[in-house]
Amino acid sequence: QVHLVESGGGLVQAGGSLRLSCAASGTIFSINVMGWYRQGPGNQRELVATITSRGSTRYVDSVNGRFIISIDNAKNTVYLQMNSLKPEDTDVYLCYAQTHREYWGQGTLVTVSS
Repeated sequence: QVHLVESGGGLVQAGGSLRLSCAASGTIFSINVMGWYRQGPGNQRELVATITSRGSTRYVDSVNGRFIISIDNAKNTVYLQMNSLKPEDTDVYLCYAQTHREYWGQGTLVTVSS
């Protein structure tokens, strides 16, 4: 079992920055991939960024160049640095971890005002 706890969401003006954190606990040695999704309209989750256990990263085109995903293995924490935020980035952001199954955090709300 893997337990994920997110933090760092909030309200920010367009053009500003936020950093999301996701702390993992449990059988973390079995995690292959961690990342962030956002809830999206109609509850269709959209991949934002992922990072593998080897450090390979992947971003959705809409955030590429603005968001950076990183991982601190000593703290078992994955981060999402979000820069140049836009109103369309407003959403609930969910932390994700993959072992032989998927795990999800509760989500943290990011609101970007225009």
